[in-house]
Amino acid sequence: MCQIFAGQDPADYEPETRRLRLNGLSTSIRLERSFWRILDRIAAVQGLSTPAFVSRLHAEVLEGRGEARNFTSLLRCACLIGMQLEADDDLHGPAVQHRALDKGLGLRSLQGRAPSS
Repeated sequence: MCQIFAGQDPADYEPETRRLRLNGLSTSIRLERSFWRILDRIAAVQGLSTPAFVSRLHAEVLEGRGEARNFTSLLRCACLIGMQLEADDDLHGPAVQHRALDKGLGLRSLQGRAPSS
C-alpha cells in the first residue's frame, strides 16, 4: 500500500519556483511540481493562464479577507479542492462545471457556493 506513496517519482515533489505578478508586484512562488501541474489544469478550466489565475485568486483573497497569509499553503489547498472537483466531475459529469463557466462564474461557484452579487 505505501508504495503508491513512497514509490512516486522524486521529480513530482521537486520544488519549482515560478515568477509572476501579484497586484502589480513581481514575486516568486515555490511549490512542488505536482501542485503546479494541478494549478495549470485549474487555470485552464477557468480559461486563464496559471499566472493570471494565481493573481486573480490572490486578489479575491485580499478582497475577502484583507490579507493573504500563507498564500502558498492556500494554493496547495486550492489544488486539493480542484482535485475534489475533478473527482466529482468524474462521478457526476461536467455539466455543473460547464454551467458555472458558461455563466462566467469563478472558482467560488465551482465549489458549490453561490456567487456574491
